[in-house]
Amino acid sequence: MPQAEAPQAYDLFVIGGGINGCGIARDAAGRGLRVGLAEQGDLAQATSSASTKLFHGGLRYLEYFEIRLVREALIERETLLSAMPHISWPMRFVLPYHGNMRFDSDTPTSRLMSLAMPWMKGRRPAWLLRAGLAIYDWLGGREILPPTRVLALPGTVEGAPLKREFGRAFEYSDCWVDDARLVVLNARDAQTRGAEVLVRTRVEKARRDGAVWVIALRDGDTGALREVRARMLVNAAGPWVGDVLHGRLNLQTREGVRLVRGSHIVVRKLFEHDKAYFLQGEDGRIVFVIPYEQEFTLIGTTDRDHPDPGTPPVCTEAEQEYLCAFVTRYFRRPVTREDIVWTYSGVRPLYDDGASSATAATRDYTLTVDSAGAPLLNVFGGKITTYRRLAESAMERIAPFFQGVAGGWTAGVPLPGGDFPVDGASALVVRLRQDYPFLTGAWALRLVRAYGTEAWDVLGRAHKAGDLGEDFGATLTERELCWLVGREFARSAEDVLWRRSKLGLRLDAAATARLEEWIDGHLRRRAAAE
Repeated sequence: MPQAEAPQAYDLFVIGGGINGCGIARDAAGRGLRVGLAEQGDLAQATSSASTKLFHGGLRYLEYFEIRLVREALIERETLLSAMPHISWPMRFVLPYHGNMRFDSDTPTSRLMSLAMPWMKGRRPAWLLRAGLAIYDWLGGREILPPTRVLALPGTVEGAPLKREFGRAFEYSDCWVDDARLVVLNARDAQTRGAEVLVRTRVEKARRDGAVWVIALRDGDTGALREVRARMLVNAAGPWVGDVLHGRLNLQTREGVRLVRGSHIVVRKLFEHDKAYFLQGEDGRIVFVIPYEQEFTLIGTTDRDHPDPGTPPVCTEAEQEYLCAFVTRYFRRPVTREDIVWTYSGVRPLYDDGASSATAATRDYTLTVDSAGAPLLNVFGGKITTYRRLAESAMERIAPFFQGVAGGWTAGVPLPGGDFPVDGASALVVRLRQDYPFLTGAWALRLVRAYGTEAWDVLGRAHKAGDLGEDFGATLTERELCWLVGREFARSAEDVLWRRSKLGLRLDAAATARLEEWIDGHLRRRAAAE
């Protein structure tokens, strides 16, 4: 009688395929640990694909005196930029000034200014903004990014789309990043270094069995249930971290998260230059207006409490109206809901220790370890800019449970396709078009911005566009789809059009349906071959 197959064993098993889970998996695998990761949906399906797409220090966090968080994020910008110049690049931000700018009334800075300068009635004076930006520059220890400068707006391309009342602005540096591709590339690198990455796989339950965790995994496609074992468990489930902790692990703790919904809208291009705008409202809120996908402008974000992770986040009509009105306060051409071509919304989990008021939930990340038996690391909160440092901090907590774990290694190490200079994307586009003359400039740029030096691997030995197989529109071909499904864990049209790319902005319903049909057929054929 054949013996039952022993459950697969890992050193470390990560729950959650967002940026924190994939970042930890990559770091741990690179240090020699046997790593498994399960994501119940697609990589970056929730919070990690719904950001404002920025590597930034959080200029507004200075008002909360979160100096450590801002400093860590600012220093990290350039470390990340050098490791992924295909999906991240420097961006200049224009901060128009007017006398009615106000602080958020709940910030420590607002309370201090109300006491020191009550006649200002919560307004931000220009000298204070200049001082804040000087601190922002100083904390960051810049080597690549240029410093803040004062900008006279009349007669400039930056001032052209703005109302005439805005005569001056401050201009400072942060960085753009393709958030969902960042997650996928971390997962790919983790896999290359030995990790097993399981998408469409839900952790149903996990229990301690002596010195190990026994983890029940449900295959989202087949419904099959199997068990694996791990010496340590990492709960990096983002908005679901509390659900995993209290429900699927059945542990009793007051720790949890406060959920905050951030919504964005996308409209047709509002201006012709490549800089972004940082807009401040009379209600103390801020909104970014960012060049997006060559033909569009991204506007966000809102800040609303969200009930629970099981309720899908949606950009409400009220939030759309708010963002349109916010931008119209600054721009000469009014922005209305009729201009919106797409919306998206994500939920940010803010750590709540259960002992403080809900408003005290921190924007910083928090790591906790439960070592009552097989160890458990919980990841609360975090922001995309500090994901690599969060992973290093997690490994500092993880390493004591394993002998001979190597030290940190990820700083500046390129992600797949990112092995070229920070300012080398334009040269890469030129080379790609020389090697593949059938590419248009826009097509080559899209491929370089998605795949970097791996664009050559995606295109292979093609000599003409027809060699790339079926054309799905908007430069998406069968050859690229084979790469996305075979190398980047894509399993649906949504995965391809809204996370691996943003080609959903350009493809219609018929093309999307054909794409879904192709992927389904490809996966069935692959399963049959296995």
